[in-house]
Amino acid sequence: MPKLISDSDMIYLRAAPIPRALESVQQAFYDETLFPNDGNCRRFAHLSRAFANRAAERWNETEDMQYLSKLFTKWMPGNHPVAVDSHPRLSGIMDTINATDAHGPKTKLPKEFYDSKARAVIDKIGVEEWFEGYKESAEYRMLGIGGLMGDVTSRMTGSIERNGNDGLVEIGGNDGDLGHGRGGETDIKLALSGCHDTTLAACLTSLGAFEGEKWPPFTSHIAFELFCKKIATTATQRLSDVPASAGTLNISDKKPQSWWASLFGNKKASKQSTEPERIARKPLADLTPEQRNEMKDYYVRIRYNDRIMQVPGCKPEGKHLDGDMTFCTLEAFKGIVDKYTPKNWKHACASNVDAPSFPKEVEPAGYE
Repeated sequence: MPKLISDSDMIYLRAAPIPRALESVQQAFYDETLFPNDGNCRRFAHLSRAFANRAAERWNETEDMQYLSKLFTKWMPGNHPVAVDSHPRLSGIMDTINATDAHGPKTKLPKEFYDSKARAVIDKIGVEEWFEGYKESAEYRMLGIGGLMGDVTSRMTGSIERNGNDGLVEIGGNDGDLGHGRGGETDIKLALSGCHDTTLAACLTSLGAFEGEKWPPFTSHIAFELFCKKIATTATQRLSDVPASAGTLNISDKKPQSWWASLFGNKKASKQSTEPERIARKPLADLTPEQRNEMKDYYVRIRYNDRIMQVPGCKPEGKHLDGDMTFCTLEAFKGIVDKYTPKNWKHACASNVDAPSFPKEVEPAGYE
């Protein structure tokens, strides 16, 4: 097999038309950190369960929960009262109500489920249960969404350095010609990731930019935009013009591979260096002055459902574009994300499993 699978042409997939068989094939190709993954991260499962239990302790005996039970109990299994941890859970009831909003009248629940006060209460409790951990705990942020946010930031710095970290290393042209799209593209202008409502809220909350927000509705999206105040020299160079010391890809020659080599690879291809270098996930404190200078005049803006969001750590002078605090300097943005980007996510998931679930003091999100 080649060192890097540059396209899907050499892969054959087949599954029986049964959901569990189809899902088994999907599991072999899924992304572990594109959503808060408590299924594959033991420590994060402990943390998320602890924050969910805390939400239950805070809300189950309140007047708000009594109001919900008064409306919904007659439809609950065994006429049991509604609770954060009831069966179904309160968040499950919320999902069902929201799902009916997106479908026709045949899916509608009894009118009590659409009571405006009830929906506001459910939303408030659900947001606290699922996302409060990102506000209060650096470990929660790191295990829940740090991997994905680290990827987002690496793509930004890779786009500036032109070294493949923007995703270029994942592009394959013809005959294993890595680092070029099939149409000769050498830039990643748009990266799309399909994820979940819990991913979106986790991203924003980890940056301190979800304060007072409701649960993400259907069709929600986040845009992380990278802007340049002026055209930097590094950014105007073609990939082929950047010196090897800058961490470029060593592109193979364009001689077509033989049928045998296309199946099993060849020695020349195996020697190609496709390892991204330089800034990537290197912490801001470890960057050289030259690397910090490369990020100068680059800014990050976040749009959530086309509303511009504010990261609190970008408000101080020098951390944003003059005159507009919503344009965070890339250096400041990276510094904030670095605080919860895991060095080794899988190792962290298997560590501290017996440690306390809550930090001794609240560790606010959105700051370096």
